Amino acid sequence: MERTLSSYARREWFLGVSVVSCLYFTTAGASLDARLSNPAWLFVTFIWLFSVVLGSALCVVRHAEQLAVRLGEPYGTLILTISVTFIEVVSISAIMVHGDNNPTLARDTLFAVVMIILNGMVGLSLLVGGLRHREQHYNLQGANAYLCVIIPLVVLSLILPNYTQTMPGPMMTFQKQLFLVLAAIGLYAAFLTMQTGRHRDYFTLIEETPAERKAYMAEPTGPSALLLLCYLVPVVFLAEHLARPVDYMIETLKAPAALGGAIMAVLVATPEAIGAVRAAMANRLQRSINIFLGSVLSTIGLTIPAMILISHFNGHDMILGLEHTDPILLLLTLGVSVVTFASGRTNILQGAVHLILFAAYLLLIVQG
Repeated sequence: MERTLSSYARREWFLGVSVVSCLYFTTAGASLDARLSNPAWLFVTFIWLFSVVLGSALCVVRHAEQLAVRLGEPYGTLILTISVTFIEVVSISAIMVHGDNNPTLARDTLFAVVMIILNGMVGLSLLVGGLRHREQHYNLQGANAYLCVIIPLVVLSLILPNYTQTMPGPMMTFQKQLFLVLAAIGLYAAFLTMQTGRHRDYFTLIEETPAERKAYMAEPTGPSALLLLCYLVPVVFLAEHLARPVDYMIETLKAPAALGGAIMAVLVATPEAIGAVRAAMANRLQRSINIFLGSVLSTIGLTIPAMILISHFNGHDMILGLEHTDPILLLLTLGVSVVTFASGRTNILQGAVHLILFAAYLLLIVQG
């Protein structure tokens, strides 16, 4: 028993870092906020909070992956994507509630998540997987099922608001937002019913080897589930404190408005990106696809309804429609994704194309 506790203590040392950070910001939070005008302190506070939240999120992903092996696909990936979506909703909500009204924050974050995942994460996974294994295979029906739901939800959420005429600008009336909420939740529920029911085989191809599965199965499920929840608590608490330096940079230092969305997107997408790239390098492209396409789907299907409802009850305006060059880049990304996942096989060329689109996204953040 002592050996087991000692082993957990060595492996879960970062939980102590998270708890200490929570206690510190609880007792000294107000005095720390007053010092954000000091550039050095602003930088230290931001890096500290961002690192602890990101580290906790990575630990969430680690335990979700352990549960994934024990439960098998697609249930394991569902735990991962829903956990990360929860982190995303909490982080965006903290900034929306804490700072001045930023009606484009949710939109910028969602767009950044889609670009980071469908271009950065997909591109890197396919490139490193192709370099190591030349050509990789996946279940075509599963990828098509993801895209079948992702494409209409993305267009309805981020492009259609630009063309509705009831309200001026890229905004939607509450009735239309309510329809979007019901459509997103309904399609996501229908997808989950298919994914976990009669068409579960669409989302499986290559499972872990018996030796790897045995290594994970040797540990009980309960501790991993409990530790996953324990790491989520600091994320929820520290996200509110992270909102303060992010708000200060955007509102006081006049940083680009899209910066807040990009920061939140990096925070929630990085843990999944690591898992997806590791799966591709291990020649488990099906799991990699389940991670990144499942992440986009849960982001659109769950985060958008949550943000619409939160903004409505808090009395904050919310702009969903993309502006300037963003709709073109989004439609191009969706079109390339359809071509990429149309054959059941991938190679390095497809990865390179997605990375070029990701580079274009980064360039447009800086230079519009």
